[in-house]
Amino acid sequence: MRAVAAGAGLLVGDALMAFSARAFRLRHPAQVVVVAFAAGVGVGAVLLALPLSRAGSGNASILEALFTATSAVCVTGLTVVDTPTYWSGFGQAVILVLIQIGGFGIMTLASLLGLLVAHRLGLRTRLTAGAETKTLGLGDVRRVLIGVAAFSLAFETIAAVILTSRLATRYDEPLGEAVYHGIFHAISAFNNAGFSLYSDNLVRFATDPVISITIAVAVIAGGLGFPVLFELRRELLTPKRWTLHTRIVIWMTLILLIGGTIAVTAFEWGNPKTLGPLSVPSKLLAGFFQAVQPRTAGFNSLDYAEMNETTWLVTDVLMFIGGGPAGTAGGIKVTTFAVLAFMIFAEVRGDPTVHVHNRRIPGVAQRQALSIALLGMFVVVAGTLALLAISDQDLDRVLFEAVSAFGTVGLTTGITAELPAGGQSVLIVLMFLGRVGTITLASALALRSRPILYRLPEERPIIG
Repeated sequence: MRAVAAGAGLLVGDALMAFSARAFRLRHPAQVVVVAFAAGVGVGAVLLALPLSRAGSGNASILEALFTATSAVCVTGLTVVDTPTYWSGFGQAVILVLIQIGGFGIMTLASLLGLLVAHRLGLRTRLTAGAETKTLGLGDVRRVLIGVAAFSLAFETIAAVILTSRLATRYDEPLGEAVYHGIFHAISAFNNAGFSLYSDNLVRFATDPVISITIAVAVIAGGLGFPVLFELRRELLTPKRWTLHTRIVIWMTLILLIGGTIAVTAFEWGNPKTLGPLSVPSKLLAGFFQAVQPRTAGFNSLDYAEMNETTWLVTDVLMFIGGGPAGTAGGIKVTTFAVLAFMIFAEVRGDPTVHVHNRRIPGVAQRQALSIALLGMFVVVAGTLALLAISDQDLDRVLFEAVSAFGTVGLTTGITAELPAGGQSVLIVLMFLGRVGTITLASALALRSRPILYRLPEERPIIG
């Protein structure tokens, strides 16, 4: 099934690239992302609405099919039905292929849009950047496609082998079932989807270090982004030669993982419904696993519905930040958050410019980061208000759900299926905006950048 999903991903990727050549003649290249993902959601919804996709009699409703297809293509993981019992083998295969296509498409299109943005830079800027960073060049479209496919299949294969072996030997699953579960969860993990074929997600494996760490590593790898993975393959042992982008992604990932692990473990340490009954090593393992998942994976080995509100708030922050650009993670991205932090630090110090690792962050990048963060906050607030108006759920749970959908995470406090049709429709919109919104907005802002040959008179308003 991995080969089928990978093959489908490559075929769709090639089709998207061919389509993009025509779509680029339209208003904006970022339209390709929106149209491609919308088409994927539409096709997936039609397939899931077929009676063949339903495990029981009848067929899924339009809303159930559309919600699941959006969640799969946008690699989110939120569900309104129980995946292992509601969907047939065909339905689960459709979900798996949609996840693979969504993850491959995200990494490929985001990387290619990055190349397009680089093409719009001045010649001197491009030559200087290429000489200093040794990043992908303008003729590397084929290498991007092959690289994304190779990295994806390599990580997914390794994770699938480990998971299959563990499920077959430790949990006595029949070999065929173990292989199927191993492949499904490996693809779901690397693509940060969070779909599981167990009704309790991964709660039954909370104390299993092999499964928990394998899933966590696959999630982290997928969330780093293809440019970082590509560079680490070449310069893993020479961090001094890493580009500024790679350094920011790696350091922010470590900071968020360590900080998240400490916060979740501390807040849930004595909770009798989560970490309380576990041994100290198991508490640390489960705390680390829960800190990894808000990077937009959506798996859970603890019941989020039973967690403390403080843990929910920490998770909200981690979900909103997300992972690295040009990867399968969502959120506003760690680079956006880091640039904002550097801006604040420079302002506090009174520095006229923002410097990081002997490099200056250009003003256009600062404005883009601020725009993405503020628009992301606006979308989350608007979605939260809509859910509050439609449902009778508490603010904490509704905010958690909205951030999870926008960040394409898939974690939930258990209210997704309880929301009315209008509330689930809001989540569909949030998932789609969270998946394609940051990519298209970032590229749109960069591509719209143009020199201005005049400057208007300056007048400063009072700030604060």
